[in-house]
Amino acid sequence: MSGLRERKKVKTRESILREAFRLFRERGYSATTIEQIAEAAEVSRATFFRYFPTKEDLVTLDHFPPLIEALKAQPPAAAPVSALRGAFRTAFAGLSAEEIAAGHAREVFAATVPELVAANLRKSPGLIRQVGEILAARAGCRPDDPRIRNVVGAVLGVVAMTWMRWAQDPAMDGPAEIDRSLAHLESGLNL
Repeated sequence: MSGLRERKKVKTRESILREAFRLFRERGYSATTIEQIAEAAEVSRATFFRYFPTKEDLVTLDHFPPLIEALKAQPPAAAPVSALRGAFRTAFAGLSAEEIAAGHAREVFAATVPELVAANLRKSPGLIRQVGEILAARAGCRPDDPRIRNVVGAVLGVVAMTWMRWAQDPAMDGPAEIDRSLAHLESGLNL
């Protein structure tokens, strides 16, 4: 029974996201209301709020569970950048084409709507903290170690720059470009 319940939750979440992005494209992010999204997705306001506490939560991302789980599963001997590169590969490999397309759509809005740019900046410390804590535990050091900050900043900076480029170029293979970018970082950023 829980398998059916989980599939229904995923379908509801996907329906809300699909309809929200359709309305955002048609009307603009600011002009689209939660009521319009709920109606289009054929759910109540209460159901909308069970999945997304705010409208900006449709577009912002303060954590990425597939990445976190994949990072935890990386070989213990992997260097930090290699572990993160492997985690991104694994996380993207576990996503369907529709999920990757939805991620791209989210990034387009996140990179072009000023209030979403600000919201993502406010929420990014959550992901940064999670990744830093995992890397610190793997390395046997404290999460506030400057080396952890440097690795997390370098990797997430490279990924953010690639995602921003992907938002501007829908033909780009975002996951493959992220992997190439992290390979460059892993190699020491040689030109």
